[in-house]
Amino acid sequence: MELELRKQRRILKIAPRFASLAVNAIMFIFTFSCIYPLVWIVYSSLKTQPEFANSILSLPKNLHFANYVEALELTNMLQLSWNSARVTFLSVLGIVIVSYVTGYIAARIDFKGKKLMIFYYLFGMLVPIHALLVPIYLLFKDWGLADQWYTLIIPYIAFNLSMPIMLIYSYVTGIPREIEEAAAIDGLSFSGTMFNIVVPIAVPVLTTVAILQFFACWNEFSFALVLLNDESLRTVPLGMSYFKSQYSTNYPQLMAGMVMSMLPVAVVYFAFSSRIIAGVMSGAVKG
Repeated sequence: MELELRKQRRILKIAPRFASLAVNAIMFIFTFSCIYPLVWIVYSSLKTQPEFANSILSLPKNLHFANYVEALELTNMLQLSWNSARVTFLSVLGIVIVSYVTGYIAARIDFKGKKLMIFYYLFGMLVPIHALLVPIYLLFKDWGLADQWYTLIIPYIAFNLSMPIMLIYSYVTGIPREIEEAAAIDGLSFSGTMFNIVVPIAVPVLTTVAILQFFACWNEFSFALVLLNDESLRTVPLGMSYFKSQYSTNYPQLMAGMVMSMLPVAVVYFAFSSRIIAGVMSGAVKG
C-alpha cells in the first residue's frame, strides 16, 4: 500500500511538470511558426535568384543588398510609400473622428433606433468586403470617383468603422457620467464636454483604434486593386505585383520589396504594442 501511495504521489508531482512542458512546447511551436516566415523573408531578400532557385530554405552565401536597390528602382517605392502614407493618414483620421462621435453619442444619448444602429454596425463586421467589390466599383465608376487621389479614403473609412465604434462605445459607457454632468453645470456645451472632457480620458482606446486602423489601411489590397488603374496612385501592396512577369517572378527582389513595405508597420507595432493591448483590454473590461 505504501509503495502504491508513493507512486501515486510521484505521479501527482510529475504530471503538472509534464503538462507545463507540453503547453510550453506547443506555444514554442506556435511562436516559431509565426516568427520563422518573417525571418525567412528577410534572409531570402539577401539571396541571388539562382541561390533562391537552388534552395529556398538555405541561408545566403553572400549578402546581396542589390535586391533592395533594384526593388526601389523597379517599383518606385518612394512614390508608393507616399501614396500609402497619404491615404492611410487621412483614412485613420476620418475613422477616429467619425467612430468617436458615433460611439460617444450611442453611449450617452438614448434615442429611437439606437439598438438598431448598434446592430447595424455589429452586422458590418460580418460582411466580407469582397462581396461588395463589384457594386462599389460600378458606383465609383459612374460617379467619377475612381482613379483619384482620394478614391481609397472613402471605402477605407466606410468599411473600417464597425470595430472602432464598438470599442469606443464600450469604453465611453464605462466612464462615469458625473464627470460630464459637472462640466455641464459649469456651463460647458455638449460638444465641449465631448471633446474637451471625454477625449483626454479616452486617449487609450482612441490610440488603439488609430494603430489598428493604420495596419488595416496600409496593408489593404482589394479596394486598391479594383478602384485604381493609374500607376501614379498605386499603393505599396499593389507595388508588389511589379516583381511578377508573365513567365517568372524574381522572388529575392519580391522579398526585398516586402521587407521595405513591412518596415513602417513593424515600427508602429513595436512602438505601440503595449498601448494596443491596454486599449483593447480597457475597452473590453469597461464594457
